[in-house]
Amino acid sequence: MDKTDTPREEWPILMAQAQAGNQQAYTRLLTALVPVIRSMVRKQIDDAVLVEDVIQDVLLAVHRVRHTYDPACPFLPWLMAIAHARTIDTLRRRGRQRHWEVAEVESVAHSEAVFVSQERQDPREELGVYLDQLSTRQRQIVEHVHLREMSLAEAATQNNLTVPAVKSLLHRALTNLRRFGAKHDRS
Repeated sequence: MDKTDTPREEWPILMAQAQAGNQQAYTRLLTALVPVIRSMVRKQIDDAVLVEDVIQDVLLAVHRVRHTYDPACPFLPWLMAIAHARTIDTLRRRGRQRHWEVAEVESVAHSEAVFVSQERQDPREELGVYLDQLSTRQRQIVEHVHLREMSLAEAATQNNLTVPAVKSLLHRALTNLRRFGAKHDRS
């Protein structure tokens, strides 16, 4: 059986092996996932280049959050949730880009000024502005889980919290960040 013929029933086993550090199992799993991810993404995006970008985003997300997968649970719903989230993120970005394209046609001078000011702003500074609006605990959790790529258990230990408390803080922090981002986009 070659790498591309890995049955779906083996995916949880391969992920568990990958979580334990088996690189060969991880490579075999990712190779098997690419056509499945491509199929899921193509149902929502018709641009071939964008589909490939989303596939890469999904694979990176799987890599970043592989520690959250529980081998006792079905693998496909976990993967589908990640693929769906990355697809939606891409469609939102594309929608915002199209919004900017329309604005550029309507007012070239204004759009150029906006572009120049955005180009000068350091993304780290912008991230810092958003994170500064969070409570101290929420900021710490976001930094630990998303910037330092700690597992939820590691973040819980680091902050003397339970894993459910970390999940709750992370959820509230991400909700607040989305709200702050939406306000920023409107202004």
